Amino acid sequence: MWLKITNNYSPNFNKVKRPKNQIKFIIIHYTGMRKESAAIKRLCDQKSKVSAHYFIKRNGNILRLVPDLYEAWHAGKSNWKKFKSLNKNSIGIEIQNSGHNYVYENFQIKQINSLKKLLTNLLKIYRINYNNVLGHSDIAPDRKKDPGEKFPWKNLSKFKLVNWHKLSEKKLKKLRLMKLSKEEEKKFLKNLIKLGYNKNLLSNLYNKKKTLIKAFQRRFRQSLINGIIDEECLLISENLTKS
Repeated sequence: MWLKITNNYSPNFNKVKRPKNQIKFIIIHYTGMRKESAAIKRLCDQKSKVSAHYFIKRNGNILRLVPDLYEAWHAGKSNWKKFKSLNKNSIGIEIQNSGHNYVYENFQIKQINSLKKLLTNLLKIYRINYNNVLGHSDIAPDRKKDPGEKFPWKNLSKFKLVNWHKLSEKKLKKLRLMKLSKEEEKKFLKNLIKLGYNKNLLSNLYNKKKTLIKAFQRRFRQSLINGIIDEECLLISENLTKS
């Protein structure tokens, strides 16, 4: 699929080229900054020590900040399944959006259309399973919320670009806020580990566990993010681990 990409290189990347088969994941971010120009400047500022491979502007235009075969600095401390520090195994995509700390806005249609094309190309080139297209909050739930609950995961799943459950919203809403037994809660948390979430966050510390639950909800139950496990969450987790 033809896609126009403008080079706007950042100095922030590891200078050793990585093999093509090392790229296993695509990580979606929002910038969390009000001004698009300031976000681009930061990602290209050597002092910031952050970057991404691609930047999608509000008008849908795509910038290439780091070539794919070099490790950009976007994931930070992160975990998914057996992988740690996912920079070395991933491609990072930044989308301009003010984020939760300011006015968390809807993503622009032009941005998502460009993202669809970009994901289609990257999944094909690097033979990445669409289950491995993740949000920053998936791989670092104790630190990050992006791309957040307004990101259209469900829409992208219709094009087999990301993972999503196969359950009807009508059925799920009937189960919302229905309490679970202790055994059912344990089953849900085990499902999170099967999906890939960091098991080290399942400690007895209430806040850590709640953060992980919110990360799951922000991704797969976007209309209610309360950090509480219910029958709806359990059914979604079961469906995802079976797919």
